Amino acid sequence: MYDQSKQSELIRFARIDAGSTVIDVYPGDGDWTRLFSDVAGPEGRVYGFVPAEVAHFKNDPVGLMRTLAKEPGRENVEPVSADLVAMAEATQPAGVVWLHLFYHDLHTALMQSKGATAAAFNRAVYERLKPGGFYVIVDHAAATGAGTSDTQALHRIDPAFVREEVEAAGFVLEEQGTILANKDDPHAIKVFDPTIKGKTDRFAYRFVKP
Repeated sequence: MYDQSKQSELIRFARIDAGSTVIDVYPGDGDWTRLFSDVAGPEGRVYGFVPAEVAHFKNDPVGLMRTLAKEPGRENVEPVSADLVAMAEATQPAGVVWLHLFYHDLHTALMQSKGATAAAFNRAVYERLKPGGFYVIVDHAAATGAGTSDTQALHRIDPAFVREEVEAAGFVLEEQGTILANKDDPHAIKVFDPTIKGKTDRFAYRFVKP
């Protein structure tokens, strides 16, 4: 996770506040889910959405979400698991859909194993968001012009390609954040390489549903 100031800035960037309904897609250990739960408060709702495509992982991501939801004060958290493109049917209308270091996975064999595509998922997000709702994507940047060529090997994606794909679903880019930018990242090594792990050049987009 990031330091507290960056966490706070990203939450502000995502326009999450008291009473928000948030869908945290592939929440991992639930660090962001907990933060969103605290901010949304008792009048809000946070869905920890675990795609069925990764539900079999050894760390039991669905079990982690169910355990998190039982923590004191987490009554506003609801764990959900379904096929990736069935997210719209598995959740309620939301004000924010949040993807943290996950969008590139939409272009990997694992996430496409059940027939999901990035285009289909973006349409599902559009369907689930309320008018004026926000689609927030934070991910590892690939080199300019790389498109999706580095999603599998390096876990990176070209920011311009992401913008093009998401706008094709009907979204409008409202703001691009640079808080996680790192101009010294060579963009040519895997994000888990010790020389760059935790320090990759990361882009943040906030799209709005008109």
